[in-house]
Amino acid sequence: MSYSPPSQSSSFKHLLCKTLAVLLLGIVLFLIAAFSIVGVYQVWYSGRIFPGIYIADVNLGGLNQEQAAFYLATNFHFSPDGKIHLWYGSNHFEATPESLGIRLDISASVQEAYTYGRSGVFGSWLAYPASGSSSVHRLTPTIVFDQTTAASYLQQISQLYDHPAVEAQLSLQGTQVVSQLGQAGQQMDIAASLDQIAAQIKQLDLEQIVLPVNQTQPQIMDASPYANMAQQILNQPFTLELAANQTQAATEWKITPEELAPMLTFETKLEDGQAKIVPQLKEDFLNPYLSDLASQVDTKTENPRFIFNDETRQLDLLSPGIAGHQLDSTATAAAIQAALAQGLTSIPVTVNVHEPEVHDTAQAAELGITELVHSESSYFYGSSSARVQNIQTAASQFHGLLVPPNSIFSMAEVMDDISLDNGYAEALIIYNGQTIEGVGGGVCQVSTTLFRAAFFSGFPIDERHPHAYRVSYYEKTAGNQRNNNLAGLDATVYVPIIDLKFENDTPYWLLMETYVDPSTNRITWKFYSTWDGRTVDWQTTGPTNVEEPEKPLYRENPELSSGEIEQVEWEADGADVRVDRSVYANDALLFQDTFNTQYEPWRAVYEYGPGTEGIPADNQDE
Repeated sequence: MSYSPPSQSSSFKHLLCKTLAVLLLGIVLFLIAAFSIVGVYQVWYSGRIFPGIYIADVNLGGLNQEQAAFYLATNFHFSPDGKIHLWYGSNHFEATPESLGIRLDISASVQEAYTYGRSGVFGSWLAYPASGSSSVHRLTPTIVFDQTTAASYLQQISQLYDHPAVEAQLSLQGTQVVSQLGQAGQQMDIAASLDQIAAQIKQLDLEQIVLPVNQTQPQIMDASPYANMAQQILNQPFTLELAANQTQAATEWKITPEELAPMLTFETKLEDGQAKIVPQLKEDFLNPYLSDLASQVDTKTENPRFIFNDETRQLDLLSPGIAGHQLDSTATAAAIQAALAQGLTSIPVTVNVHEPEVHDTAQAAELGITELVHSESSYFYGSSSARVQNIQTAASQFHGLLVPPNSIFSMAEVMDDISLDNGYAEALIIYNGQTIEGVGGGVCQVSTTLFRAAFFSGFPIDERHPHAYRVSYYEKTAGNQRNNNLAGLDATVYVPIIDLKFENDTPYWLLMETYVDPSTNRITWKFYSTWDGRTVDWQTTGPTNVEEPEKPLYRENPELSSGEIEQVEWEADGADVRVDRSVYANDALLFQDTFNTQYEPWRAVYEYGPGTEGIPADNQDE
């Protein structure tokens, strides 16, 4: 048998195994020792917080949880004096943590302190006992922040000091312009303030909190430059100018500074991105002013007036047409405001011009005026000179007048105001149940004649009002004879309340001509147009249900002399009248209408001077 020595490789493996065995034994012995130390430490501090553990600056080491909770509640403070100092700009508030919804969660904080060193990986368990009582571990306290409570508290502060920016302003003292400086606005940013408080809670820095406040600058801080321009406007009248036109001479209207000042206000406007203060007129002053101005500026558009030449069957120009002018209130108002904004003190008013529908050179055939359609006359026997004057004045306003096709004609719209200035005289009129002296007595002779002309021409009547009682003038025929069949064919007007309207329902223009002949006591109304085959069939009941008036009434008039008697009312029977009309076009019925009239019985009235004898006692007015 031979002998072989061990190889070098086998020796190394043997040595390695012995080394690993020794190392493993050391680790095992170390772990046994460590576990022993940890176990002894855990047993020693069982139920108590490990030494050196702080919540913020409060040492809870060695205390059980109940002791720690009491100690923490007693010694923990959010700030040295227990208050939280808030600053809104230079304004200082002392708030308790509770008022801001801030409180220490004692239970959670103590629990965190107790579990510190008892949880986590094995190394941390071992490290803490190994460090001994000399180490200090400061834990962050658990703090609850109720932002709803904090926001409510901050809102109360903001209501005290928040205010919007105040723009610089101009005001008036009489006609003097006064300037006031603007003021910056400020507003607490509550959302940012809550974020600021939350951030300082995390840092345990709650002694001083500066609340974020947003500053807002006014668009205009100094209004004095604009005050100078406004004052220049008020140092002179503001002028509105109207250029001369066909019916008016050039005219100016001046608004004095004393009149202008109460109308003036000041508005802030943006111009090219730059705010400026401009003077403007208040609408509740401007609109009525322009409405009054329109009444002075506006003129009606008038078609030319013609006479139909029966020989040539052409139109002879009686008076040229007149262009109407109407104040453009919207454009004029805008021009006034624009002028004031630029410091100007005068503007031309804006006027819209409306040309007549018919030209002065219009031909008869062009308008469909080719023949006399109807002529109607009424008689005014026994009228006073004043009444005749009024008939002539009223009739002249319709002479040569054109009525458009398919239009409604209003007598009141054509007539001027019935006044002494317009050529009328005082004569008897029916007013408020009495016959009295009034301006325009006799105008109803004209309206009655027009009504009959439209009636017998077959035009629809849109509005007609009879008189209160039967007036003898309107039932007279040539030769001063009375015709009862004319009762119920009268029409009264009282401009602008009571009107007479009829409709030209043909496709032709209608030309009116009026003629008053005092020598024959007759007014004639002529209609020229194109006859469309229209005829009229009419029937009247004549006066029915006739009712006699009461006996004459006598009343004393102190303005009359003794023995003087004057009749002021004339008796007339009351009656009902019905007039039926059928209008045909080329023998085909076009339409039918009925006119019912109820006349009141009208007693005679006499006035007498004081002391007059022979007056019937039973008929005297008491």
